[in-house]
Amino acid sequence: MVPNEGDVATEKRKAEDYIVTKEKKTKKKKKKPVATPRPACSWVYFSREFIKEYSASHPESSGLKAATKAASDAWKCMSFEEKAKYTNHAREVWDNYLSTTPARTPKPRKQTKLVTRCSPGRLFNVLQRLTPEQKTAVKSMGFGSLLDLRCRTLRRSLCLWLLERFNTTRRSLEICGERIPLSPNDVEHVMGLVASGKDVVNSGPDDLIADLRYSFNATNRGISVRLLEERLAAPEAGEDFKRSFVLYALGTLLSPTARLDVSPSFLHFLTNMDVVHQYNWGKFLLDRLVREVSRFRQGKQRAVGGCLLFLQLFYYESISVDGPGPLATAVVPCLSSWGEEEITERERRERELGGYGLGEVICKERCLGMEPSECRDQLDCPPVHSTTTTVVPGPTFGQEGNQADKAKMNGQITMREEDMPILIRSKDVVCGDIEVVVDSVRMACRNREYGCNETVDYINNFHEETCTYAPCSCPLPDCNFVGSTDQLSLHFSSKHWDSGRRFRYNVPLAVSLRMKEQFLVLQAEEDGVLFLLNKSVESIGNTVMLTCVGPSSSKARFLYDLVSVRGSSCLRLKSVTENFPERLEGFPPMDFLLIPFLYISCSGHINLEVCIWNSTDIDADCP
Repeated sequence: MVPNEGDVATEKRKAEDYIVTKEKKTKKKKKKPVATPRPACSWVYFSREFIKEYSASHPESSGLKAATKAASDAWKCMSFEEKAKYTNHAREVWDNYLSTTPARTPKPRKQTKLVTRCSPGRLFNVLQRLTPEQKTAVKSMGFGSLLDLRCRTLRRSLCLWLLERFNTTRRSLEICGERIPLSPNDVEHVMGLVASGKDVVNSGPDDLIADLRYSFNATNRGISVRLLEERLAAPEAGEDFKRSFVLYALGTLLSPTARLDVSPSFLHFLTNMDVVHQYNWGKFLLDRLVREVSRFRQGKQRAVGGCLLFLQLFYYESISVDGPGPLATAVVPCLSSWGEEEITERERRERELGGYGLGEVICKERCLGMEPSECRDQLDCPPVHSTTTTVVPGPTFGQEGNQADKAKMNGQITMREEDMPILIRSKDVVCGDIEVVVDSVRMACRNREYGCNETVDYINNFHEETCTYAPCSCPLPDCNFVGSTDQLSLHFSSKHWDSGRRFRYNVPLAVSLRMKEQFLVLQAEEDGVLFLLNKSVESIGNTVMLTCVGPSSSKARFLYDLVSVRGSSCLRLKSVTENFPERLEGFPPMDFLLIPFLYISCSGHINLEVCIWNSTDIDADCP
């Protein structure tokens, strides 16, 4: 059979397609230019040489693992002089790398997405299934406000926006051109958790909670949230229910961590359920929020812990998007005022304005309709015994008696402060139909809970920026304590007495830092001040610096001397400490001592001599 012209054309077309497809497959992809690798360290050069010799002299060895182990043992036993050959070679290669390799262009960072374990919807679903007896038990522990929870989802875009403007050092939100401080009283106002009482301490000997850990199947990762949900599904309302509820509320809403499970350290304050209602839960929630946000910013965890719902509702209550006009009566706690419908409407108004932070900052303590004592507590203001103002006669005061009638006729009325509901917008106080212009509103310093007794001006508040009672955090990573410098000193000496070194001013102290040890806490015997001897590893050695744990605004400075000796050689740094309220991660711009690897002892320790002078003797010389 003779093929026709159509068949020939089809076959020809198929052959061409096959050739093109084959060329595409065999065509080599262009390789991306590979950046020059970073040079190896002295150990790598030694191990390469040693393993070659070891493999040649030990043909019966079991492979690379045995040779590497032998190289490691040999390296540890070598002296500095023996290592100098490889150290000098590594340094030469490194210097050549720095001088010839062009600077790397940093990759643009992608927009951060909010990852959090804070899940109000999960707690909301559990609350709906509680029996009346269980709800009574929840109220007896001081968590009754959570029963009115109506919000089931977080507005993640708002939370991310707030986190970018959350100053963890000052504990404030810097939004709308103003700095709005946060305090445990704000937690009570928003979440309904008491902001007074004993501190919540989630640390202690593990043997005290061994039985509870076993009861909740606690592992090193934590306590399973699903296990707690199963326990809360049971109808009983005894101690086991109370303990499970507190753990579940903390792990899903009030104090979640970066992990999916609940921290077993919470069991320390749940050994006696009869005193749970006496704890200062407002302070605990705020302290944990500050700690978790700080850890997130330092890159220690991918997810953001802490109660982000508090930040969200606090923003709604503090920023008005309704424009000028009378404010609505506030409901305390605010938690019960915000459901899904209200939040959706609020988000719509935010979009109409053009985004977050374009509203008007109002006084967050909206006390209209509250008890007078609650009003004063929320406002943090000293009581004003009387206020005189001008009013227009009307039916509002129609039944006040003879004195009130005379006051109406004269156009004047005198009211006691405790009988007058207060609402502040900037400098105006609104009380029903009465408007009073106040020249200056005084309030307690936000560091009152840490011992400050000063009263400051609400508008022109310059004291808090230099307040010596500003809170400082415990430098140990597993401790959440926050307090003034005096409180922190007592806390560290009583709780962590075995986790640091005590010293005396003007007297040299010999210390030794292990290679994996990032810092050492030093505490003065005279006044209990805490210092941090920080260490970090760089490519050519270790950097060591000394900082003081204290408010950044503190003017106290301490002269110090760091000395590292190797044979007849000596490295020395004489400088003045800087104050930081918490342990810093990274490399702050301050003086440091660079100690080459040659100065490390055979046991892998950095031996130093530290001398710190008291700030009153800053011109003295080290003995």
